[in-house]
Amino acid sequence: MRFETPLVPARLIRRYKRFLADCTLEDGREVTAHCANPGSMMGLAEPGQKIWLEPNDDPKKKLKYGWRLVGHENGHFTGVDTSLPNKALRAALLEREIPALAAYETIRPEVKYGENSRIDFLLTQPGLPDAYVEVKSVTLSRQPGLAEFPDSVTARGTKHLGELAAMAAQGHRAIMLYLVQRTDCDRFALAADIDPAYAAAFEAAQGVERLICGTTITPEGVWVDTDKIWHVDGRP
Repeated sequence: MRFETPLVPARLIRRYKRFLADCTLEDGREVTAHCANPGSMMGLAEPGQKIWLEPNDDPKKKLKYGWRLVGHENGHFTGVDTSLPNKALRAALLEREIPALAAYETIRPEVKYGENSRIDFLLTQPGLPDAYVEVKSVTLSRQPGLAEFPDSVTARGTKHLGELAAMAAQGHRAIMLYLVQRTDCDRFALAADIDPAYAAAFEAAQGVERLICGTTITPEGVWVDTDKIWHVDGRP
């Protein structure tokens, strides 16, 4: 998934009200960018952090920049826009790049299911059980090489686990897909100390598969890394 507009580098001044970020561009101008991330962004929103913004000239948008990436000093990147994983994953599904899901030809996003919920992707194929795929963006890393989810308490995520388990009980495939939006991680774990209820809900979600996908991230775009895909059938 390529960004629609070339990104520009900046430095973060502060993130506030969850969805706003004041930033300094390379020419010294200060701008406010939209931050499409409702999580805590632990370790990613420190003042002075190098970031990458996507400009826009859409008259319908109040803010003319969107915060897309964090650039780390070691040359790695983290994608902070939580809308990007679904776009990157959709492209990978259409190209059948994820072995555990490659047999499905029909891919439908945002299908209603459960109790007032929408599944990120419903995959169907004659002769196969329907596959309900819920996608979570993973950006937290507190240990070198280890990505963790969640970075804050997520009652919504816990609800999704229960609804996926209900789909599995009906004979469907139910997949919780964690897309690691960090290029410096090759391992994954649930952050049980941050949200014990979520970790417990996952343990209780019988029949729910876990799929972890790494990413390739540059200022040009975000793609699923086909060399970093781990499929765990049901258990962590």
